[in-house]
Amino acid sequence: MAQASGAETHAPDAPPTPQDALAPVLRPVPTGNGFEAALEQILQVVRLGLVPAGERLPAERDLAIRLGISRVTLREVLKVLHDEGVVESRRGRYGGTFVLARNRVPGEDEVRRRIGAVDVADLLRFRAVLETGAVELCAERRLTGRDAERLRAALTRTQDAPLAEYRRQDTRLHLTLAELSGSPLLTAQYTTVRAQLNELLDCIPLLVRNLEHSQRQHSALVDAVLSGDADGARALMREHCAGTAALLRGFLT
Repeated sequence: MAQASGAETHAPDAPPTPQDALAPVLRPVPTGNGFEAALEQILQVVRLGLVPAGERLPAERDLAIRLGISRVTLREVLKVLHDEGVVESRRGRYGGTFVLARNRVPGEDEVRRRIGAVDVADLLRFRAVLETGAVELCAERRLTGRDAERLRAALTRTQDAPLAEYRRQDTRLHLTLAELSGSPLLTAQYTTVRAQLNELLDCIPLLVRNLEHSQRQHSALVDAVLSGDADGARALMREHCAGTAALLRGFLT
């Protein structure tokens, strides 16, 4: 399969719209490793919950254009994901490639595997650096118009989300902040870090009191960003990241 990816013909570019929830993750992949890089990006979309279980991935043509790969290579990627139980294909008028539900409570062996796959302490440090930097940049940009509306809408979705949907909407809020920072490189790094973080978050319970606290922090954080208070936004995000880190250390180490 790696050989096929090296010989592929790239599809023409068609950048997604700024409001596209998948835009921070799905980008044209490097020539030569198209198969592997496309597989990584689609897995990130699933792990980040940008396409939740039971919903359909973009059409093959759209995915191929976004990723800058041939449809032959994309079909190889989707076959691997199908074989691994990540997606399923459905035929008919409402067919397509649909994300399958994952076990929300990993077993003890799976928890150990996830913890062993990353340096948890370093991941949490890097996450804090990226997130505090992102909100500082957002505040300095003085978000207005559609950008400000996007951020408020992402906050509202977290406030309205039922418990089972909370982490997916929380992820979308943080990804929105990363994207609105104006740094594509920061956004790309953050999507990778957040996908790894979500693997760990899925190993610990959702605590209502913690979520209520997080929501208060989210609201204050968005207010600081939209008022242009870069120092306040950094301090709030640092505190927010520290709370998540404390929970993960408590449950997983």
